Amino acid sequence: MIEDALLKWRFRQGSSEALSRIYQKYVDFLLTLAMGLLYDNASAQDAVHDVFVKLAASSDDFKLKGSLKSYLATCVLNRSRDMLRASSRNNVDISAAVSIASDDNTVRSIIGSEQSENIAKALSQLPGEQREVIVMHFKGEMKFKQIARLQDASINTVQSRYRYGLDKLRSLLIDGEQK
Repeated sequence: MIEDALLKWRFRQGSSEALSRIYQKYVDFLLTLAMGLLYDNASAQDAVHDVFVKLAASSDDFKLKGSLKSYLATCVLNRSRDMLRASSRNNVDISAAVSIASDDNTVRSIIGSEQSENIAKALSQLPGEQREVIVMHFKGEMKFKQIARLQDASINTVQSRYRYGLDKLRSLLIDGEQK
């Protein structure tokens, strides 16, 4: 927290080193969020880089008083949503989701690549808001209160999206096993 306050102050003063440190500190977290929403490595990188380009251009007007991490997550979430709308994709490309899931060494080592593929396929079939909540909670390690602020929804709504999303995931995975 103290480091973020110092980084925000230094960034407002025009420090490119502060921008570089912000990027280093949050890029992995932001890429994880974007990839969980877009299921495309190139698009996720584009979303994160777009956010940082806009951030760099706004150093003179930057007046953030809250959490830097939440601010950046909101920007990446909004940029990812814009990209999904622009590409007119209501459904995520399952082959891209499978490739991302199979590249995740942690998931593969814990549950195996076949189960990882099944989870990616099922996750890609969830409604966008439910998928966002699950990705932000699991991959982004965010609390429901933070997610509620990002989605401009109540905590109860976010918890319901999470619960319904997990129920649907469970149902899709069970149906997939029975086939």
